[in-house]
Amino acid sequence: MTHDRLIPNVLTIAGSDPSGGAGIQADLKTFSALGAYGTSVITALTAQNTRGVRGVHPVPVEFIRLQLDTLLDDVAVDAVKIGMVASREVAETIRDALQSRRPRWIVLDPVMVAKSGDVLVDEAGIAAVREVLVPLADLITPNLPEAAVLLGIDAPSSRDEMLAMTPDLTTLGAGAVLLKGGHLRDESCPDLLIGHGTPHWVEGPRIDTANLHGTGCSLSSAITARLAQGDSLPQAIATAKQWLEAALTESWRLDVGRGRGPVHHFHRWW
Repeated sequence: MTHDRLIPNVLTIAGSDPSGGAGIQADLKTFSALGAYGTSVITALTAQNTRGVRGVHPVPVEFIRLQLDTLLDDVAVDAVKIGMVASREVAETIRDALQSRRPRWIVLDPVMVAKSGDVLVDEAGIAAVREVLVPLADLITPNLPEAAVLLGIDAPSSRDEMLAMTPDLTTLGAGAVLLKGGHLRDESCPDLLIGHGTPHWVEGPRIDTANLHGTGCSLSSAITARLAQGDSLPQAIATAKQWLEAALTESWRLDVGRGRGPVHHFHRWW
């Protein structure tokens, strides 16, 4: 971030969620809540709500390229969060745009499976994320099913199995990995930070709520916003997790949909 600009600019490259709890909409809310100015490039339109995904409509790659070029020609972006990417051509377009105008931080949330269990990306898209975008990222934030898909193995079910994944996750080429342990059957939600010194656990409580829609999108966006403001990676992760825990705790104040509702992104204000 330059010294003459107090508020950093951050970019989300992801799919759209009409219900507002995940994807681009959640990212922009999170950026705002964490004190960053949000910009966006949409990679796909989805027909979804709090109960599931009914359809995915990819944005033509030429228009994704035009969105990126038009934005980056004008706006100095301090950090980027990448979410849903459905094809190799789109992944390569994103890589080329960001390599030519490299921001300080690139965070990749490898969105492949919705909270509802709906698969959002096919095998070719998974390979593109793994081979094209993961090596570009300073941090990737997979949950356990997503990490398993990236490695072609079964999802871990214990802390020991999470630790056993660390060598293979490291070889994927990202600067660091935050392996999210929310899928464990555990009283807490332990995440494992890999590739930033010795692997270490980032502990967090398990919040008793069904409002889990978009938690992965929101966490990665919160980390991105804090990195853009100068936090170290461990500090950004800790602050983002604390914010998300409060957003989950206060999610009961919202009445959105009849399935898995969203977190309360603006719990500090209303």
